[in-house]
Amino acid sequence: MTDTQATTAPLARARIAVLGYGSQGRAHALNLKDSGLDVVVGLRPGGPSWNRAYVDGFAVAEPGEAVRGADLVAVLTPDMVQPDLYRHAIEANIKPGAALLFAHGFNIHFGQIKPRADIDVILVAPKGPGALVRREYEIGRGVPCLFAVHQDATGKAAEKAQSYAAGIGGARAMLIETDFKEETETDLFGEQAVLCGGATELVIKGFETLTEAGYRPEIAYYEVMHELKLIVDLFYEGGIKRMLEFVSETAQYGDYTRGPRVIDASTKERMKEVLKDIQDGTFAREWTAEYQAGLPNYKRFKQADLDHPIEKVGAALRARMPWLQGSKDPTPAAPAPAP
Repeated sequence: MTDTQATTAPLARARIAVLGYGSQGRAHALNLKDSGLDVVVGLRPGGPSWNRAYVDGFAVAEPGEAVRGADLVAVLTPDMVQPDLYRHAIEANIKPGAALLFAHGFNIHFGQIKPRADIDVILVAPKGPGALVRREYEIGRGVPCLFAVHQDATGKAAEKAQSYAAGIGGARAMLIETDFKEETETDLFGEQAVLCGGATELVIKGFETLTEAGYRPEIAYYEVMHELKLIVDLFYEGGIKRMLEFVSETAQYGDYTRGPRVIDASTKERMKEVLKDIQDGTFAREWTAEYQAGLPNYKRFKQADLDHPIEKVGAALRARMPWLQGSKDPTPAAPAPAP
């Protein structure tokens, strides 16, 4: 189901608490505010996010206080801190009939959070990073959003979700109805098998294959990582068809005949195994246990990626590409008041 006709009217008199002020949190809060909605930002006192939200013009409060009296609570903190946030700041403070909103269904779908029965539980997931959600809104467009209802205590949960999506600009593009299961499992699979895990491993193995064969690391970097953006941009703009229109016949023939030798039926079978781990909860249990143990494996895996030769070569080459050196956000000048 798609719907681009949703408006913010159902939330016109609502107070919205946005918990978290990272990439998505800041974009949602600013877009909602610019859509004329009443927004308070809930954060731990004293941190840089508190100061930034205050400088951006928001009322800022600690999370429990922000939740108290809110008609909709948007939980936009990292997945693994959400269960504690729900137990300590939300559960006792969210009023009956209010809506609890997530941008990713992980904690609801895998039972890490079990919401009270007297509240609506909904999802609005923009299909783009926070910077894009904000930028598209500012120029009068929007990023497509998924929306879903897990629990409809008031009979108006879907209406609230679509109204929130309209407030952040999603209804200007497209709203697609889904459910928490579909959003969570497909999102995790995309990250693990293709977008992050799959793409990273493909690039690294390509780099290693070339350098181990005696080719210079700088040349290998350009061929397997740097130029990947050009292809991904073509995919993004017009799918496989557009990519084929802009690469040579030689590249196309190599695509058709050698691509399936690298990514073959056995790769697809392993993708199915990854999906099964997601569907049966294996990944969720593993990741939860890893987080609770202090992230020892996560830290080791991350450091191994950062220490890989492709990163050292890439850093040196990117330093010679001035067009990649974007300006950083200025630090807020005015201090925020204490809570």
